[in-house]
Amino acid sequence: MLGDIGVVFGRHLRATLRSKTNLLFGMLQPLLFLALFGPLLTRLDLGTAGSSWQTFVPGVLVQLALLGGSFVGLGILMDRKLGVIDRMRVTPVGPVALLLGRTLRDVVQLVAQSVLLVLLALAFGLRAPLAGVLAGLAFVAVLAMALSALSYGLAMNVRTSPEFAAIANTAVMPLMLASGLLLPMSLAPGWLDGASRAVPFRYTVDAVREVFLGHYANGTVAAGAAVTAGLAALCLLAAARLFRRAVSP
Repeated sequence: MLGDIGVVFGRHLRATLRSKTNLLFGMLQPLLFLALFGPLLTRLDLGTAGSSWQTFVPGVLVQLALLGGSFVGLGILMDRKLGVIDRMRVTPVGPVALLLGRTLRDVVQLVAQSVLLVLLALAFGLRAPLAGVLAGLAFVAVLAMALSALSYGLAMNVRTSPEFAAIANTAVMPLMLASGLLLPMSLAPGWLDGASRAVPFRYTVDAVREVFLGHYANGTVAAGAAVTAGLAALCLLAAARLFRRAVSP
């Protein structure tokens, strides 16, 4: 299976590297938030330790994983339309390898884009320990893996791209707003702060903010790691089941 995953990963990575436009526009929205929204926060009290950039940049990184991972299923819908998936069905490559190869490509792409965003944020004023940045990128990688796999599983079980986009948009926007990605939920009224505790991404972004401050061994980081790992496990299991059901003859 590892060899099959490597073959699928290599094929899709090469296709991604040939599409420079796709790489650029994939991170355009987070980049615009970084350049046009981040400077507005520099003189505001966000109710957190550290600078506003140590609060804002982790949210942008998680937003990149959330948006980038959730919509990759549109690509596999195109492959279905072109008959690529049908041709894959007659090869010895198993459905899980097809899923994980694509997912691994997405993780590499999103982590590379995250590194670029961090480098740009340094120019704007971000200051964070290297260990904290690396830990934050690890959170982004796990979250991207979870959402990318689930996106493929869902896409294999819907009929059209508009149908998939409607489902993804309906799910992603409330989760993004309620998880405190752009502004910490400490600024929210009590009812919204309480409701956000049911959103797993809140724990991820809170943990990334902590490690960007140089705090590694506290309850917030532990809770974020546990929730993110648990979400990844559930998403991978669900995605594998959905993908296998759609691909298997």
